[in-house]
Amino acid sequence: MEYITAHIGEFAALAVAVFWTVTALAFESASRKIGSLNVNILRLIMALVFISIFTFFSRGHFLPSDASNHNWIWLALSGIIGLVLGDYFLFRAYTLIGSRFAQLIMTLAPPLSAVFAYFILSESLKIIQIAGMAIVIIGIAIAIFNKPVKGEWLSIKLSARGLLYAFIGALGQALGIVLSKYGMDSYDPFASTQIRIIAGVAGYSIIITLLRKWRQVGLSLTHMPAMKVLTLGSFFGPFLGISFSLLAVKYTEAGIASTIMSISPVLILAPSFWINKEKITVVEIAGAVLSVAGVGLFFI
Repeated sequence: MEYITAHIGEFAALAVAVFWTVTALAFESASRKIGSLNVNILRLIMALVFISIFTFFSRGHFLPSDASNHNWIWLALSGIIGLVLGDYFLFRAYTLIGSRFAQLIMTLAPPLSAVFAYFILSESLKIIQIAGMAIVIIGIAIAIFNKPVKGEWLSIKLSARGLLYAFIGALGQALGIVLSKYGMDSYDPFASTQIRIIAGVAGYSIIITLLRKWRQVGLSLTHMPAMKVLTLGSFFGPFLGISFSLLAVKYTEAGIASTIMSISPVLILAPSFWINKEKITVVEIAGAVLSVAGVGLFFI
């Protein structure tokens, strides 16, 4: 029990990786049906409903009315940077360079988190933790990038904009998680998530208004197959996933939490095989094993 308590942040981050694996499958399905922009705004609205009900019964507050100005300012900023800008540019990168290249660049998020945490939170990592981070990132890169597709190397040279968008996505995720820890301080992780989601809903509302896409959002609500998987993804992603990510950074270094949470591309291999009947190669298995071994170093 003492061991679990000592590593509660790492275990919370591991739970996030599992939650985001479920979320990735659900949102991929929903995005194909109603589009990624509609998924982004609806997932946050659904998550806000889930977390508001939860905090009402767990804390007695339907909304985070007891949060300080410090909590509101920095958590809202982290929500805009991570949930809106980071995710928006990541989804844009998917369409320009493909999800595999975008995910490869997203492996920069953990070391970027460690850098931001060093300057903003004065956090530093031990040698064994840095080694674990490197091993995890290499394992993820191997698992993601083992199937070269004809023409992709050419497209990556031509689409500098796609690379830039993916990097902004990684930057947004890294800075968002560090600012979350700074803004949360000693405040409740679930209520902190609520503030981030409120900011995220506000941010996407502005984007959708500027793009004049509210009609499409409304039509998406009538697509029952999409709404079913979207509800599932919203429960495990923005509700549980983001809340546990704040729980993780509360009890461990941001770089470590970000690294463990980033292994969802590896965890998704098994359900992709069982559900989508996708072939898993020996190289992907090797990458997965390497990533898990790297995560294991954080629990020593």
